[in-house]
Amino acid sequence: MRDFILFGIQGSGKGTQSRLLAEKFDMEIFETGAELRSLAQSSSSLGQKVKEIIDSGSLVSDEVVMDIIANFLRRVPAGKHVIFDGIPRRVSQQLLFDNLMKELERDPLVIEIELGPAQALNRLTTRKVCEVCKTSYPVFYEGDSCSEKECRGKLIKRADDNTASIKTRLELYEKETLPVIENYKNDGTVLSVNGDQGIAEVNMEILKGLNKLL
Repeated sequence: MRDFILFGIQGSGKGTQSRLLAEKFDMEIFETGAELRSLAQSSSSLGQKVKEIIDSGSLVSDEVVMDIIANFLRRVPAGKHVIFDGIPRRVSQQLLFDNLMKELERDPLVIEIELGPAQALNRLTTRKVCEVCKTSYPVFYEGDSCSEKECRGKLIKRADDNTASIKTRLELYEKETLPVIENYKNDGTVLSVNGDQGIAEVNMEILKGLNKLL
C-alpha cells in the first residue's frame, strides 16, 4: 500500500471517494481546509500562527501549508497511509510538497477523477451540503439530513454554489491544478478514472485500477 493524492474538479465526488478509500484501506485523510480549521482552534504554536493568518484575512503561504502537512504526518501512526485530498493545488506548492514527501520517504500514487466543467457545473448548482460536516449530496438524494455516522446535520445549499462563483472556482482549477496533474503524468503513473458515473461505479473503477498498480 502507498499514500494517495486524489485530484478532481469540484463536483467530481473527490471528497466522497476519499472517504470510501480511507474506510476500505484504513487510511487517514489530509484535507487542507479541515486541517486549517482544526489547527486554528488549537493552542499549539503552529495553530496560533494559522489563526493569526486567517484572522488577518491573509492567504496561508505554501511554506506554512507544508508545515501543516508535516505536523499532520507526525500524528499519523507508523505504517499507516494517507490520502492527500486535492493537495498540492498549484505548481509552486507541488515543488515543495514533492520535496517534503522525499524527505519523509513517502511515495504517493496520484489518482485523478476526470469530469468535464459542464457536468461539474450542473452537479454543483444542484447539490446539497451538510452544514455540520460539509459532506455533499447530489440533487437526487431524498433525505434532508446528513447520513454520516454521528452527524445528522441539516442539508443546505451553499451560498457560493451559484453559477458565477462556481465558474470562477472551476476556471481556477483549470488554471492552477491541471498543470500539477500534467506534471505528475509526465513524471510517472497517474490513475485516471471517469467521474461521470455513479459513486459506486467510480469507486469500483478506482479499486480496479489500484489492483493493477499496487
